[in-house]
Amino acid sequence: MRGGKLLDKYFPEGTVLYRDDVADWQEAVDVVTAPLVKLGRIRTSYVDAIKESIRKPGGTYIDLGQGIALAHSRPEAGVVATSLSVLKVGRPFLLADSPDHPISTMFCLAAQDSDSHLSLMQSLAAFLSDAGNQDRLGKVSNAEELKTILKEER
Repeated sequence: MRGGKLLDKYFPEGTVLYRDDVADWQEAVDVVTAPLVKLGRIRTSYVDAIKESIRKPGGTYIDLGQGIALAHSRPEAGVVATSLSVLKVGRPFLLADSPDHPISTMFCLAAQDSDSHLSLMQSLAAFLSDAGNQDRLGKVSNAEELKTILKEER
């Protein structure tokens, strides 16, 4: 198994999103975090902390390669409950407005503490390190396809 069901438990209902495009990376952060804010899993201060982190020099460190970014910040910035959300876009946006960092899939990781952070990261890393999953993520064209990929055991 490469993520699959282990990963699925971290996505509350309504947190797997698809858009044809977003205006820029800030809008991508707003879109990917909105369901977690609405569900009370994170506070708006967490969204602000993510944006601030990306704006800083080196903020593109969240680019994992293959067009995938992992938006996150420190738990004390406003995590209420450990969870994930994801946004896949049809047209890549530029992370931190850098042409070297085109992103088409952005995950938002919200971990309450170091234990849940480690567990969540292990599940996500297992999923993302699978070349088949990377390829399938790249071809997604709607939210249902994205949900299927995240729920399947690989």
